[in-house]
Amino acid sequence: MTFIELQPVTGPVHGVIRPPGSKSITNRAMVMAALVDGPLTMFGVLDSQDTRVMVESLRRLGFTVDQDLAACRCTVHGLGGRVPAETADLWLENSGTSIRFLTSLCALGTGQYRLDGVERMRQRPIGDLVRALKPLGANIQFEEPLGDCPPIVVDGSGGILQGGSTSIHGDISSQFLSSLLMAAPACRETVHVRVEGELVSRPYVTMTLHMMQAFGASVRYPDDLSSFLIEPQPYRPGTYEIEPDASAASYFFGAAAVTGGSVTVTGLSRQALQGDVAFAAALEQMGCEVSWQSDRITVTGRPLHGIDIDMNAISDTAQTLSAVAVFADSPTTIRNVGHMRHKETDRIAAVVTELQRAGIQAEELADGLRIHPGTPRPAEIQTYDDHRMAMSFSLLGLKVPGIRILDPGCTAKTYPQYFEDLAALCAGRLS
Repeated sequence: MTFIELQPVTGPVHGVIRPPGSKSITNRAMVMAALVDGPLTMFGVLDSQDTRVMVESLRRLGFTVDQDLAACRCTVHGLGGRVPAETADLWLENSGTSIRFLTSLCALGTGQYRLDGVERMRQRPIGDLVRALKPLGANIQFEEPLGDCPPIVVDGSGGILQGGSTSIHGDISSQFLSSLLMAAPACRETVHVRVEGELVSRPYVTMTLHMMQAFGASVRYPDDLSSFLIEPQPYRPGTYEIEPDASAASYFFGAAAVTGGSVTVTGLSRQALQGDVAFAAALEQMGCEVSWQSDRITVTGRPLHGIDIDMNAISDTAQTLSAVAVFADSPTTIRNVGHMRHKETDRIAAVVTELQRAGIQAEELADGLRIHPGTPRPAEIQTYDDHRMAMSFSLLGLKVPGIRILDPGCTAKTYPQYFEDLAALCAGRLS
């Protein structure tokens, strides 16, 4: 297996960087663009494994997608809610956003579409979304008779989604709700969605709603996001600018925190669509200085203190905080992130296992984990085909020698050039 061995830095890391476009925003924009009545051009588009999976799937569904990778530009020619292909076999790798968002898009079609992915994808539940789509008129079957995970077959031979009322559980993944909401304007009738139970990762639903409204959709909802009313209406053609990835920014903020340096990420602000910008506020709780400006966020490292924090809303950065917590002066407890067990891997178990492998005391909680500070020892870090494991544990290697990240290529899922950009930042080439 391939690996990369991180070299500890000799001093604080300083620099300015703009990460590539947000995967979450890119894949949402792609789906909504397919429902536009005409062409929609996106700028700042991420080029990664997950977004390539989305582009390939849209093409298999019959949509015309024009890409200029060098310019980070992509145009999708939408058909006002119609799915052109009569049949399609979609291979989604381990892209949760892709398979969940495309399930609702396929339910708008009048053909038959099969959606599948890698072994881990076949362990990731999608039943809550399937059950929520059926009252709106969708015909979706699991290939496994008692299954709750892919592969699934969407049969639209009975006609496109009618609309109406449905409910959806919110405690496994907010992507189920986002998928349903994005497709709703293309239904024949008004759609009313009620959320049952706790809604995890709420900022991602807020992101979806803001994007839908930017594309011209009419959505009504209360402040607690417990229900939604969506009128039938095609999304508007035009252009859309995609923010840098705030989850990716967390690793560079983490580098500043653990080395006592100062790193600025451009293109983000406190008002960003992505809730993960709040990771900087978590570092502020730990003792770092944070400067929030209209087009950039700067984190300056200071002596780190352990904290007790609810990261439900920003769980994609919990692994980053776990790595930073190793260098604090007291234990850190991360709570209310039980849904992380259903991601690319069981992220709670994986983080605890790999911290222990590096000689750090850590333990699993029912809904989170606790990290005790210490000095990591040389270790080969397993990444579980999870891009965030590779990127977050790279922070250990900035402080101590002998940290090897196995299968570093897994970062291609969302950030193919991550290790090159990290090396450039640490070498002072990004200022």
